[in-house]
Amino acid sequence: MNAKLNQVLLHKKSCVGANLSAWLHQQGQKGLEKALKNHEDIISVIKTAGLRGLGGSGFPTHVKWTAIAQQPNNTDKYLICNGNEDEPGTYKDRILLRKTPHQLIEGALIMALSAKINHIIFYINPDLGECISTMNQAVAQWQVHELFARCCDSVGKPINLTVLPSSGHYIGGEETAAIETVEGKYPFPRRKPPYPSQAGVNQCPTVINNVETLCNVAHILKNGSQWYQNLGLGHACGTKIYTLTGDVLHPGSYELPMGTPLSELINVYGGGMLLNKKFKAVFTGGPSNTLLTAKDFDVPLDFESVAKRRSSLGTGAMIVVSEGTGIVKRVAEYVNFFAQSSCGQCPPCKTGTYYISRLLNKIDTGEGRTEDLEQLVNLCHILPGSGRCGLIDGAVKVLESSLDHFGHEYRQALRVT
Repeated sequence: MNAKLNQVLLHKKSCVGANLSAWLHQQGQKGLEKALKNHEDIISVIKTAGLRGLGGSGFPTHVKWTAIAQQPNNTDKYLICNGNEDEPGTYKDRILLRKTPHQLIEGALIMALSAKINHIIFYINPDLGECISTMNQAVAQWQVHELFARCCDSVGKPINLTVLPSSGHYIGGEETAAIETVEGKYPFPRRKPPYPSQAGVNQCPTVINNVETLCNVAHILKNGSQWYQNLGLGHACGTKIYTLTGDVLHPGSYELPMGTPLSELINVYGGGMLLNKKFKAVFTGGPSNTLLTAKDFDVPLDFESVAKRRSSLGTGAMIVVSEGTGIVKRVAEYVNFFAQSSCGQCPPCKTGTYYISRLLNKIDTGEGRTEDLEQLVNLCHILPGSGRCGLIDGAVKVLESSLDHFGHEYRQALRVT
């Protein structure tokens, strides 16, 4: 591991908790001080660095920031720091919230300077009580610090820092559902357009960024765009927190260069496969995604490389499956989760996930017939795109991928008549 990576790891994983003095002692304020001196250049620095959304989509961060910066400054503007994190296999954000909240707050303040944002909301899953407590303590310390006062002066109006528990629903992490929650409503996703940058919270310009994304911002401003680019491998930029779970010896969260090979993540950092079993597959980016198999064991874990294998990096969650573990049972468990998590707003999603779940459980328990498998295939064709958010698409994606790679397991599980 090179010296530059050690440097960023020191900041991202430092256990300063809610101690602002400890964060500032590590020169944590250097990025914010640079931003205060040249706030007009913040977005161009982020663009050159190649920072992308690390909560799932990989969308270029500077595009969102530019969109809200171009909105008139004579209105309220909102930043929602999304820490809802509720998908199985994903727990990177809660580590950052608990261990280094000041890194997030500083990144959010820099973002606020770039677009004259005066409302910053730390939107956190209510099940993460320790994270909420730590963030409340950290926010209270910033509100009386002179750096915060300087930020308010630069924005031209008081900046409101709020720690808000999310709805606790999986769908509450979708950006428009988060806006609904902030407004005190049930987290039903909205249709787009209008996009949040045009009409978000209370119809005001709003940007939603993942916790991990914002945790990179202060380091980029402090050390420069080229520094961040050089942290990645190949054409990738920066680092990524990969959450490794499943059939590995050492599951955990590992911050590594973006582009680290899947084989290295599993064999070096994960300690190899549990019980020395062979690698069978991995659910990439959590269960709402496609499977990679043994032929993809060499894939670099970055957005473009994983996309070329017809998959997605997503949140960086890697759920590993070994030989001897049934794919049908795993997929059934995940689709059950999506069926229970559907908000019910879109009938095709609510009924579609229910029927997929029902058919999968039937096949998994040995009660499925050929016509049940045929129905699953048909549902994969007719359901995608039928909901306001990506929940139904995620459920279909993992099902379709498992049928593509492990169709023989489905056929073997069918009831013999």
